[in-house]
Amino acid sequence: MTDVRAAALLTVDLGALVANWRDLAARAAPRADCAGIVKADGYGLGAGPVARALYSAGCRTFFVARLVEGLELRDFVGEDAIVCVLDGLGPDEAALFRRRDLVPVLNDPGQIAAWAAAARAAGEKLKAVVHFDTGMSRLGMTPGEADALVADPSVLTAFDLRYVMSHLVSSEMREEPLNRVQLGRFAGIRAAFPGVRASFANSSGVFLGPEYHFDLIRPGCAIYGINPLPGLPSPVRPVARLDARILQVREIDRPQTVGYGATWQATKPTKVATIACGYADGWLRSLSGKGGAWIGAKQVPFIGRVSMDLITLDVTNVPEAVPGRTVELLGPRVTADDVADAAGTNGYEVLTRLGRRFARQYVEPPA
Repeated sequence: MTDVRAAALLTVDLGALVANWRDLAARAAPRADCAGIVKADGYGLGAGPVARALYSAGCRTFFVARLVEGLELRDFVGEDAIVCVLDGLGPDEAALFRRRDLVPVLNDPGQIAAWAAAARAAGEKLKAVVHFDTGMSRLGMTPGEADALVADPSVLTAFDLRYVMSHLVSSEMREEPLNRVQLGRFAGIRAAFPGVRASFANSSGVFLGPEYHFDLIRPGCAIYGINPLPGLPSPVRPVARLDARILQVREIDRPQTVGYGATWQATKPTKVATIACGYADGWLRSLSGKGGAWIGAKQVPFIGRVSMDLITLDVTNVPEAVPGRTVELLGPRVTADDVADAAGTNGYEVLTRLGRRFARQYVEPPA
């Protein structure tokens, strides 16, 4: 560990992150550009350092979820970067969007009307993205609203309409028929707006093929090292590594128990290591009795419950497990997807829950 005061260290390899983005961009080029999704604080890894690295690598279109994320991101990318806010335009937010040069992803007729009014009041065409729902049933213009807009698109003349977009529901399931159903719906919508660029594919969607790429791909999880092809070898590099310090090692024997609720009981002499990480740091309680870590080349299992600040490991056969030694919770030997499988969730949740108590270090891309 580089910081002797740190109980755990999160290392973010920005070189791997940039390499992932470049590989994804190459899959879509030359027809389509590649955006960077940096919502949720850059998937838990730090939106500022992530966005700076992507911008330096050539990324010029960024997406965040919340307005506050867009406001923060503006300080880390150049004026030529487009920062799109997926939540869209909220009440009384138009002036702030315009002042900070943020682009609302307009999700309903009310947002479109409010942004058009702001454009007319400003006497300029304001940048916009319009989102059409093709199957997710969350944000975006409903089919009826989309039909009405296609029939009378005059309100859009108030905008510098950068993209029409939609979002895939099941792109990680390559054989899911809904993928092609959505593709057909979106292609029909895009045809109604000739000359306007279109964006459709997320991380997994990039791997469905060129017909899903349109003019802009929007990879998120794959940039951060999460496998966009479940069940297949990952085409992306791990980005995050988490090492936690062993605080104490003790010997126990039957019938002693470990942790809250006495859920684990020794059946033989056992050496127990306690590390400085818990669910307050984002290491899910559902990993109790299921997760594990690595000490060098040796895998060691969690025993007992994951508690707020601590996790206990069976290190009986690991003589090098001593106080002060670190264990690998996330990294080359145990990916975010591995942790997610054990916890019954997905790699997105694993990364975005990473806590604030970790020391953090960023490995810059090579010059």
